[in-house]
Amino acid sequence: MRCVDLSTVNPDTQQPAPQLLVGRRWLLPSALAKEFDLDPDRPGRPRRTARDWVVDFGCFLLAVFLGLVTADTVAREDIPSGLAAADQLIGALACAAVWLRRRWPLGLAIAMVPVCFVSNTAGGAGIVALFTLAVHRPFRYVAWVAGASVALSPLYFWLRPDPDLPFAPAVVLVVVLTGAIVGWGMFVRSKRQLMVSLRDRARRAETEARLRAEQAQRLAREAIAREMHDVLAHRLTLLSVHAGALEFRPDAPRDEIQRAAGVIRESAHEALQDLREIIGVLRAHESDDTGRPQPTLAALEGLVAECREAGMKVTLDQRVPDRAAVPASVGRTAYRIVQEGLTNARKHAPGTEVTVTVTGAPGEGLTVAVRNGAPQGEVPPVPGSGQGLIGLRERATLAGGRLEHGPTADGGFGIRAWLPWG
Repeated sequence: MRCVDLSTVNPDTQQPAPQLLVGRRWLLPSALAKEFDLDPDRPGRPRRTARDWVVDFGCFLLAVFLGLVTADTVAREDIPSGLAAADQLIGALACAAVWLRRRWPLGLAIAMVPVCFVSNTAGGAGIVALFTLAVHRPFRYVAWVAGASVALSPLYFWLRPDPDLPFAPAVVLVVVLTGAIVGWGMFVRSKRQLMVSLRDRARRAETEARLRAEQAQRLAREAIAREMHDVLAHRLTLLSVHAGALEFRPDAPRDEIQRAAGVIRESAHEALQDLREIIGVLRAHESDDTGRPQPTLAALEGLVAECREAGMKVTLDQRVPDRAAVPASVGRTAYRIVQEGLTNARKHAPGTEVTVTVTGAPGEGLTVAVRNGAPQGEVPPVPGSGQGLIGLRERATLAGGRLEHGPTADGGFGIRAWLPWG
């Protein structure tokens, strides 16, 4: 637990005070008010609260009352009047020193050990000083001071016997009283430490909740970014291919021009629809259940047909016994892998034949492979940073699978992924 020690408080690390305590500073000890940062405009030693003034005045009256009680015992002792007057004077000064107990708890408690040994009327101030030390300092300091007081008590009663109590009961009474004071002070200290620890625990819980929310938002943004890249890259490359065909073949037959224009219009419409759905998710902060269903493994044939209409040479080999049994998340990941592979082949190796192979069974997993041959001639550079392949690897990893990609022996490029199934 943290120690409520004014010397260890760092004002730079203070956080806003709990709302429950704002405006109730006067109910708390100054040490807790400082710990809870209820004095942001007063760096350094905290000022006394209303509660502190009441407690300090009560401690002063207690020290004076015990001093007056013991002064009667001093008057009945067989000692010179000068020593009795000195005893009472030292006791009065010790009672006045009680007001310094918050500023120097350890120094005051150490000073009270010899003072209480030579002055009987200073016993009340010694009790208050020992209690303050137990509240504000760790137990090792309290043990040394209390141990010194207990060790000197037999010598004190041997030199100045109590007129009302025998030697042994007087020593036992001092030991019991010292233990009670130390125990009470440590109890108060533990309560304050508990309050501070609960405050720290609440702050840690708030921080962890905020971090979890930020992480969830980051993961959602990454998922949306991957979805946007996978979908729009495929649509836009179709637009690029057909627009390029119209640009370089302005004298093409009317039917081909109409077909290319129809594909461009349909691809643009699909791209806008996909973009509208993604923007809707960003605005609503949650997925829209009324949108179009996400593609799965059954949509691969439509994707391949769309690419063939765009002029690509694609061979699809599906050896999956029951496509409907493939989990939706696995099928969606497989679809995106094939989509990205076809998009990359269309951009970096136009005109080559692309082979798509999907095999697997429950318990064995689903294997997806997309391979294209070496590009024919020099291919103009296409903007891109490889983020699609990075996103595919993340998709496969999140699904519990793995993905590999790289050049093939014949100069082409291949993507191979394994996804768990069953």
